[in-house]
Amino acid sequence: MPDPDALPTAPGRPEEALEDVEDALLEGDRTFTPGTARAAFSHRTFRTVYLGALASNVGSWMQNVVLGALAYDLTGSGVFVGVVTAAQLGPLLLLSLVGGAMADTYDRKKLLVGLSLQQALFSVLLAGVVLGHSPNRVVLVLVVLAIGSGNALYAPAFSAVVPLLVPRRDLAGAISLNSVQMNASRVIGPAIGSVLFARFGASWVFLLNAASYAAVIATLLRVPLPDPPSSGTQGLHRLLEGLAYARRHRAVGQAVGTIFVFSFLSLPFITQLPTLADENLGIAAKSEAYGLLYAAFGLGAVAGALSVGTLFAGADKARLTRIGLGVFAGLLAVFALLRAAPLAYPALFAVGAVYFAVITSLSTVLQEDLDDRVRGKVMALWIMGFGGTVPFGGLVGGWFAERTSITLMVLVGSVVAVALGLLVPFRPGPDEGAAGAG
Repeated sequence: MPDPDALPTAPGRPEEALEDVEDALLEGDRTFTPGTARAAFSHRTFRTVYLGALASNVGSWMQNVVLGALAYDLTGSGVFVGVVTAAQLGPLLLLSLVGGAMADTYDRKKLLVGLSLQQALFSVLLAGVVLGHSPNRVVLVLVVLAIGSGNALYAPAFSAVVPLLVPRRDLAGAISLNSVQMNASRVIGPAIGSVLFARFGASWVFLLNAASYAAVIATLLRVPLPDPPSSGTQGLHRLLEGLAYARRHRAVGQAVGTIFVFSFLSLPFITQLPTLADENLGIAAKSEAYGLLYAAFGLGAVAGALSVGTLFAGADKARLTRIGLGVFAGLLAVFALLRAAPLAYPALFAVGAVYFAVITSLSTVLQEDLDDRVRGKVMALWIMGFGGTVPFGGLVGGWFAERTSITLMVLVGSVVAVALGLLVPFRPGPDEGAAGAG
């Protein structure tokens, strides 16, 4: 007899009742507040997949940070570093819609396992490519592009699966923990990767990343995932169904539009942080002080994501998003105007905390009433905005900073954030029911 808690509990499904029974038997008089991170983590299926994803993402971020360092070490060219970064992240903007359509069409377990294997195999190939002292740069970029393309197809499918691993009442906690996992891996992975790169070389880092995919593959094979519900559309209509859904449902459309604008205009400070640290704070990019500064930002992001599933678990997420955008704007402006390095560390920690509290709240607004039939395709739009737009915003931000100043560039992002908080309600239209009803 299957374990009821191992069954995916999509919103509105009878498995939720089975899970309630087992939770009562297993937990006794222990209760968790619905919607909290603790409540989400109490579900065995979610916990299993979550820990596997964390291990795999740590490996991915080890590889990502070493790729940038390797590209610069090989060529001394910022342009080549940009090319490698575009190969890593550019596919998120170009292929996420395809990945979303696949997530809502094919067996999600087979899709996720297959794409994990693809990325693992190309990571092994990447380790072989960089073994020599002068690896072929074209082959290097092509292999990185293949890994980036696999990730662009994988990300919407995984994002569509996460909400199905907990009952709807615990969705906010699951999204909060997933954000924590993403940001913790961004802190842990680069720290480990940098040490291994210095001691053993890039090939060993890429091989270790390939091995890390075994964790997520093993966890996915252990749990059943539901088949995607049919939406009844085909061809190009299926590919663009997420866009049509976002147009019909105001809160979803506003969340998607906001993440595109916010990522493109308010987040260039992330990619331009080395310039800002050097010009405004006197902190060299190649220094331990800069590493600590970036770590402060990453740790703040972890704390902010976790706060949504703990301190603010019961808060209205639309209101929390609007308030958070205003607070983020103020903190970002303060950071832009700082000229004292010691004050920059707590300031950037606070910026990171509010930044990812906003992102996590906005993601909850997007997903809490989302129709399962289009979940993968709508999450593809989110990933395009959140993951694919940032590097291009950074390029435009760098161009603007060179012609004005890095401080003005960051202040523009602050103004955009406060405008989004004031102008976007993140609510369904007056003649619209729950977004998931349509």
